Amino acid sequence: MAHLLGGSLTFFAGLIGLAGPAMAGAAGWDLEANVASPSYAVAEPASTDLNIDAVVLSCERGPDRRGLQLRLYLSGTGPLAPKAAAAALKDDPRVELAIDGVSQTAELLFADDFVVVADSSDGTMPLLSDSFLDKLQTGRRLELRFDLVQEPRGQAPSFDGSAVVDLQAGPGGRAVATVRRCADEPTQHLAETPRGR
Repeated sequence: MAHLLGGSLTFFAGLIGLAGPAMAGAAGWDLEANVASPSYAVAEPASTDLNIDAVVLSCERGPDRRGLQLRLYLSGTGPLAPKAAAAALKDDPRVELAIDGVSQTAELLFADDFVVVADSSDGTMPLLSDSFLDKLQTGRRLELRFDLVQEPRGQAPSFDGSAVVDLQAGPGGRAVATVRRCADEPTQHLAETPRGR
């Protein structure tokens, strides 16, 4: 099921500009540079037939806790779509996540500059579940399978695009563990919580 994300979520300043040249030929996750506690890791898909430029594992703050999101940043403008799409796109696209061949469903959520893939939430904030993050940290291969294009009348829905990330190239699972530590940091509620009278 796909949803439009209301409002603007945190955008990593300069991520796409920095990721473009830095990601050329890169393998696996690349942690946020020049910070003591990285809050995101970027990977270029090892293969894809979609307009996905970068896959980002990011630490985000929900209403009650911090958690991680999987964000897809697209090349060029336009919606998430197969590179050679000539057919119309669905109003309700689907995604399935597969780590080392074991599949699970997730949701697609669309923002102005990126697409979020999540299998749980904190209130209205889409996040990745701890069980999925465990698999992401220890797995070897992540495949995102998409059903984006409208099928001809009478034809069953099918996946028409995919993106693969090599989870163990480069720093591998250590990068996922590093970003997960961001989610374990205490969330400061002082500024948001009204004081009693």
